[in-house]
Amino acid sequence: METIGQILRNKRQTLGLFLRQVSAYVDIDQAILSKIERNERKPTKEMLGKLSEILKLNKDELLVQFISDKIAYEIAGEDCAEKVLKVAEKKIKYLKSHPIQN
Repeated sequence: METIGQILRNKRQTLGLFLRQVSAYVDIDQAILSKIERNERKPTKEMLGKLSEILKLNKDELLVQFISDKIAYEIAGEDCAEKVLKVAEKKIKYLKSHPIQN
């Protein structure tokens, strides 16, 4: 299973793009993109939009990978991680069917 960084690096290399080309398009430092690809730093949602454009990736699928990485790394060390995800899924379904009224 690939991380967001691995997905980005693999696609960049498949397209034959250099770090400097992609980082210039996204308007970030080349070192930052390198750290993102090595999973030493997380991209922002704003970066994901630009990265999906230049790397010809589906933005929604990239966002799913981004959010799932955040969740997985947050709870991976917990003994009850799978149970947490099942309960969270139920809560999400409930919240979508019962929107909070302001």
